Amino acid sequence: MSAVSSILPIPVRLFCLSFILAVMVISPKAVAQGIPGKFDYYTLTLSWSPSFCTTPAGRNSPQQCGKTRRYAFVVHGLWPQYYRGWPQFCARKAPYLANRLIRSYYDIMPSKRLIIHQWKKHGTCTGLRAADYFNQTRRLFDKIKIPARYLRPNKPIVTTPAQVVEDFIKTNADLQGDMISIQCGNNTRRARLKEVRICFGRDGKPAKCGSNETRQCRARQLVLPPVRG
Repeated sequence: MSAVSSILPIPVRLFCLSFILAVMVISPKAVAQGIPGKFDYYTLTLSWSPSFCTTPAGRNSPQQCGKTRRYAFVVHGLWPQYYRGWPQFCARKAPYLANRLIRSYYDIMPSKRLIIHQWKKHGTCTGLRAADYFNQTRRLFDKIKIPARYLRPNKPIVTTPAQVVEDFIKTNADLQGDMISIQCGNNTRRARLKEVRICFGRDGKPAKCGSNETRQCRARQLVLPPVRG
């Protein structure tokens, strides 16, 4: 026993020991860098672009948020997930993305910076080549039919998280409530919609989400700013 620990009160020593043990038993999946191709399911994350464009990051992204950029739902990313936790940055040096490939996805991911970041952070963990990863992203995005009211609203939409889920379920026969997660931040009264996350199995079929999506929007009112332009 060290001289320092010997002078600490017993309750303090017990607390320190408990803290060290807790750190040691944290699930490695929650913090692991990850092994390419080793994951349980996909989360397709759809960002409400007008909300993003009100943030400092959005104001610094003219490619997505310029005055003539009339984007509504866009793809934030396709994320390989564990049922608890997720892998990320699975390659020390991610393979290069050709500009031609990047440009071919601007219709659903309207930012070069976003595309490159998603490939490095998430795409490298799928075990797929870049072209196949983005093909999978488009394929899953194309499976989702966006409800008509969210296509290009020219006025703010005020709704609730539950209503957004219901709208997606009504428009997509294969979806169920436990396959969708609504994200809006921590405000419990009134908040802007940030993302709709939809889960898919590795077979590409809609699937029940894991624990990563259980933390959902709790706002009583959900606001969707109108599209720009």
